[in-house]
Amino acid sequence: MGRKANSLLPEVISNLKTMGEQIKQARLRRNLSCEVIAQRADISRSTLCEVEKGSPSVAIGTYAAVLNALNGMDTDLLLIAKEDLVGRKIQDLKLRSRARALKDHD
Repeated sequence: MGRKANSLLPEVISNLKTMGEQIKQARLRRNLSCEVIAQRADISRSTLCEVEKGSPSVAIGTYAAVLNALNGMDTDLLLIAKEDLVGRKIQDLKLRSRARALKDHD
């Protein structure tokens, strides 16, 4: 049985394509061939081509392996959701709406 196709928003697809292009540019700036990066990442050359196209069917672990093969760029993944502005605003709103504790009457 085949895998269920993901239905992604156009902006997500666009972001993946941009990320793939940035990975390709990083490889080219380092003057590294597809073969070298594919070997370092332990993937096929065709999978690397899919990564550089920003294919949503490629596992995130494969993207991480390719970034690591580009001289440790996988640490950039640690920046994902680091500055969660929306989440922090929601958290702050919840903190402000907390009920106050009752005072003890002796």
